[in-house]
Amino acid sequence: MKIHKDMTNGEIAELFRAVAASYQIENENKNKFRIIAYNRAADAIEHLGTEAKDIFDEGDLDDVSGIGTSIAAHLNEIFRSGKSRHFEKVLRGIPKAALALLDVEGIGPKKAYRLAEELHLPDKNTLEVLKKHAGAGDIAKLPGFGEESQSDILTAIAEYKEKPPARMLLSTAEEYADKIIEWMSVSKGVKLIDKLGSLRRSAPTVGDVDLSVASEDSKSVLDRFTGYPNKIRVINRGAKSASLLLPGNVRADLKVESPATYGALLQHFTGSKHHNVALREYALKQGMSLSEHGIKVKGKLTPVADEEKFYKKLGMAWIPPELREGAGEIEAALKNNLPKLVDLKDIKGDLQMHSSFDIETSHDVGASSMEELMQKAKELNYEYIAFTEHNPSQRGHNYQQILDILKGKQEKVIRVNERVKEIKAFNSLEIDMLPDGRLPVDDKGLEMLDFALVSIHSSFKKSREEMTKRVLAGLDHPRVKIFAHPTARLLEKREGVELNWEKIFDFCLKNGKWIEINADPHRLDLPDFLIRDAVKLGVKLTLGTDSHHKDGMDNMRYGVAMARRGWATKGDIVNTKSLPDFEKLLVIS
Repeated sequence: MKIHKDMTNGEIAELFRAVAASYQIENENKNKFRIIAYNRAADAIEHLGTEAKDIFDEGDLDDVSGIGTSIAAHLNEIFRSGKSRHFEKVLRGIPKAALALLDVEGIGPKKAYRLAEELHLPDKNTLEVLKKHAGAGDIAKLPGFGEESQSDILTAIAEYKEKPPARMLLSTAEEYADKIIEWMSVSKGVKLIDKLGSLRRSAPTVGDVDLSVASEDSKSVLDRFTGYPNKIRVINRGAKSASLLLPGNVRADLKVESPATYGALLQHFTGSKHHNVALREYALKQGMSLSEHGIKVKGKLTPVADEEKFYKKLGMAWIPPELREGAGEIEAALKNNLPKLVDLKDIKGDLQMHSSFDIETSHDVGASSMEELMQKAKELNYEYIAFTEHNPSQRGHNYQQILDILKGKQEKVIRVNERVKEIKAFNSLEIDMLPDGRLPVDDKGLEMLDFALVSIHSSFKKSREEMTKRVLAGLDHPRVKIFAHPTARLLEKREGVELNWEKIFDFCLKNGKWIEINADPHRLDLPDFLIRDAVKLGVKLTLGTDSHHKDGMDNMRYGVAMARRGWATKGDIVNTKSLPDFEKLLVIS
């Protein structure tokens, strides 16, 4: 496993789990607390929603819930030097072949170590060689394995080879879940059905699809679930739970609980580990113990039917699922000091979308006309939208041609507004910030716009200082109001750029600039921890779907989810304002 300065969250989580496995192989009893700590840290890193390297750059790594002081120090060493003497020492005695087997379902650390050692598995093509050994019956001959274990390993290898990235986009997980919920909802035994875990918390990426059902008839509910027609196979089934393997090697788990105790189950399987651990530690201090079955006081279990009552019995306000990350929400709930989070119904307009107007850009154009986008906005009960096509390409156009294109767009927006009276369309533009911060649209072109967005679409590898200087220069023009998809990340594909957020937030506060929460499921950018920082400082935020088709405007809910995860209220989001109030904010003094 290569340790380097620019490790991604996925690589760090993999490293931490390898370290935990190494401790388990060495001496599980002796290293019990280290194993728990590193597995917890792996989960924390995996659920961050932004890159740990960016948090390190901001100097806030010690504040990440789930990462202790010593682990944070080891990470700091990696990000500074690209090495870790501690991790290299811990992993030194573990065969690389054993580490290669850890992600295969059913092969734990000790079993992986034995297979690697006793079968002399190579560091490369480990799974292929192990598969050959299984085919030859070699695994069944090893003490403690046998034919059944060998067969299970063969099945696990076959499924692992088709395995996609460890996590999927929130929108993808929702699509899987919604189809199952639609299938389950016709069952008379289903009283309530909910999403669980990181999916219910609206994390930017999700592992498994976890669901729960309130029912007095678990058998009929599980019969319906295991009969889901779009499954590959049933992984397992018990008295009150079952698991399916879905296309794409996605796992779906369903838990069934009586309506009388459903609230406790819903709470138990929604919060992150860090939220639940902190909640249980608090409960113990109050003489209570918690489980998915209810709240126990002096040995007597009290079933809890709904979550509001569960939190109320603990003496605190109900905590919205998006906040259950172990980041101060319990303390705020005890003081009845949780924010009233922004809601989808609060949004009055969409401030980033791309129509099919031929603006002759080097980027992609939209697939829906301005008229189609306006009609969709009416269906969503918006008061206004902004057409924010990419700026015309500098290549192949001279100065006058660019102005002519922008004039044509301005006239088109005027005509659309004349035809559609119920909603206002603003003439805007998403403008590339060139590597030195200059904008490829001059003052005369910018004056044709109601306002402009600026964004990063190239030269992602500049230093933190250079990138920050570039952004501040791009935001400096009076007509520029919004810094769009600010980190430029693409989930599961590209890390965000490195920026000095303290300087950027300060500039935005002093100059009346806004920072976008991009609702495209591939971006969800600004990340939630930076949203919270912005909210604390009073920096105003906007929501835009970045739609390139009218159906993409439905993605606003994902942007709202990120805003909620960042503790944002209606007052923190600019486009919760009515049209007259929003127009006042656009007046340039």
